[in-house]
Amino acid sequence: MNIIEVFQSFQTQEQAIEHLEKVRWNGEPNCPYCGSLNCGRHASADRAMSRWQCRDCSRAFSVTIGTLFHGTHVPLRDWFLVLALMLNAKKSASAYQIARDLGKRRATVWSMMQRIRTAMAADPDQEKLLHGIVEADETYVGGKPRKSNNRDDDTPNKRGRGTKKVPVIGAVERGGRVVARVANAGDLSAKGIGHFLERFVDKAGTILITDEYKGYDRVSKSMLHAIITHAESYVDGHVHTNTIEGFWALIKRAWYGSHHHYSRKYMPLYIAETCYKYNRRKSDSAFSDSLRMFVGAAA
Repeated sequence: MNIIEVFQSFQTQEQAIEHLEKVRWNGEPNCPYCGSLNCGRHASADRAMSRWQCRDCSRAFSVTIGTLFHGTHVPLRDWFLVLALMLNAKKSASAYQIARDLGKRRATVWSMMQRIRTAMAADPDQEKLLHGIVEADETYVGGKPRKSNNRDDDTPNKRGRGTKKVPVIGAVERGGRVVARVANAGDLSAKGIGHFLERFVDKAGTILITDEYKGYDRVSKSMLHAIITHAESYVDGHVHTNTIEGFWALIKRAWYGSHHHYSRKYMPLYIAETCYKYNRRKSDSAFSDSLRMFVGAAA
């Protein structure tokens, strides 16, 4: 759903609430406190469109309780607009840009986007094991863009292992899903890489493809493992890491082109956003699927 469709579908707050109630409850509201289905609209006339009351435990609630929308003073339509803009921005969108588009304060939009990223990071699909042809690799995020060959100074921009940039490790199915995590100390050792692959990759149903980094050597003992030696070539038939390299390019273009900087503290959320959108790149229902996930509705 694009922003035009959001504007057309949700002209009022009541329409947005009604849609969220349909997504979450599908006509059968249940009490979030006791689980009872014996619920009705709250007697308060001025809040009749947003409040419910349980006839068993007598507690009042709204459809936003227990979701990222709970307690917000921002209209739901604005939340839907921010979500649509984030999902449709392949290389991410900055809080400044969305704030200008919606006429809101940057701090408000940034807070909304961080809530949405936190919900994306909790995507249950991340727990499904990757399988088939899987490429694994690591990259380093941060710093300044690499200087061109005609730079005025001779100070090198250090690359790869040993850099002060933040390491990120990831794995991707050919034509399928991706998983990426900010790496901590030791995560790029042979033992750390083994733990990452054990958590996210189906060893029995996978052919793993990596570069020649020695940290992947131990993987050959537990699954099929092919290596592409980049000093010799970047593609050898089906053996290459171009898919995961393409995903790293999305992350780095978001860093350099949209955000310019974010701290290590928040980097996992930005990585999670890129993973979430990549995994839904072929979906025509990413917006509605996201709302269902955000409110905990059954698929």
